Amino acid sequence: MELQFHQKRHQRIGRWLILLLSRILLFLLTRRRVKGKENVPEQGRLLIVANHLSLADQYLLAISLNRKVIFMAKEEIFRSRVIRYLAHTFGAFPVRRGGIMDRKALQQANQVLDSGQALVMFPEGTRSKNAQLQPAFPGSALIALHNRIPILPVSITGTEKVKKGPFWMLLHRPRVMVNIGCPFHLPPVNGKLTKAELVELANYIMEHIAELLPPEYRGHYARCGD
Repeated sequence: MELQFHQKRHQRIGRWLILLLSRILLFLLTRRRVKGKENVPEQGRLLIVANHLSLADQYLLAISLNRKVIFMAKEEIFRSRVIRYLAHTFGAFPVRRGGIMDRKALQQANQVLDSGQALVMFPEGTRSKNAQLQPAFPGSALIALHNRIPILPVSITGTEKVKKGPFWMLLHRPRVMVNIGCPFHLPPVNGKLTKAELVELANYIMEHIAELLPPEYRGHYARCGD
């Protein structure tokens, strides 16, 4: 019990330090704006979905949503011992991409939500190379249906410029925008869904994100928001 207490305390301190560093760096290197904070439920189970442009996105969301969130991240980033340590400290767990969703990741996602917390997913499964929305994997729809929870759509713009490097960013301080939409639920369904039907529901989720984005970011979902 004492060991677990110290481990949790160490993790809380580590998370606080990561968030503090994120706030400082994003303040120095970007002009950050957050719109729609009033749409974030203060408590209760919640699935947060966002487009994905940069490794900075998870840190940007963590300091912009005004509540503790847990991230589902692709398993590849956990192969580095340092990044794996930082990810666990920050509150992230791995998911294997492809297909519907691996069982272990699904169980962890359900545990997070069962405990009344907020889970963040990037339905595209990876960063967009051209800053435009890519087709979604069905995992977000599966989790939302299984847990019958509200979904909070969030759009991110500007973090694709992070790859230009800190010196360029320090000189130009690009505009970074987090636009938070209103929570919604998936339409009710009857019986077991096929993979194609899950993909359709995942696209329905992505359409809510697309509506929050400028047209040049909508990509695969370009017809949304018009």
